[in-house]
Amino acid sequence: MPGTPRAGIVPVTPFQQNCTLIWSDETKVGAVVDPGGDLERIEAAIAGQGITIEKILLTHGHIDHAGGAAELRDRLGVPIEGPHEADRYLLDSLPETGANYGLDGARAVTPDRWLADGDVVEVGGLAFDILHAPGHSPGSVVFMSRDARFALVGDVVFKGSVGRTDLPGGSHEQLIRAIKDRVLPLGDDVAFIPGHGPTSTLGEERLTNPFLQD
Repeated sequence: MPGTPRAGIVPVTPFQQNCTLIWSDETKVGAVVDPGGDLERIEAAIAGQGITIEKILLTHGHIDHAGGAAELRDRLGVPIEGPHEADRYLLDSLPETGANYGLDGARAVTPDRWLADGDVVEVGGLAFDILHAPGHSPGSVVFMSRDARFALVGDVVFKGSVGRTDLPGGSHEQLIRAIKDRVLPLGDDVAFIPGHGPTSTLGEERLTNPFLQD
């Protein structure tokens, strides 16, 4: 057995994005999810947990989530998986976006594997199902561990809020539909780590999130 997922959050960039380390508590092998920047902080957290990183995962292509991915891939010598290819234009334009936000060193990045709805990503023997959940960005994906009842949702949904949709390629209607039709049916018991802010459960958001009330 690969053990159960463990996770540690490393806030990065001025946007305080939740870069997340996920790993198997048995194999001590894992992944870095959304390395937006502050790579020294991320590498210190990896060393502190004593884990081996085998891949980088991206939930979507915005600068605060993907700005450090190319450099971290070079440093660790591991592949990048995700997001959906609909975010290619965001990943191609990371240097310009970084300059606009005053974030130096962002590099364009092409994942080693684009992810599509229904794909499975394996990390240290753990399996994560992929859900394509557009709206915040066209290529946003959710990583769902059905065995552990745990998800990494990027900026799709937050505790008490949802991802912003006023950026190029965003659609509020599409986002809400993706959350209600694709994400919430995963189950009220599913705990999730969002791209910003505190963790929550899908059940709590279904009942109390003002953006999800009919």
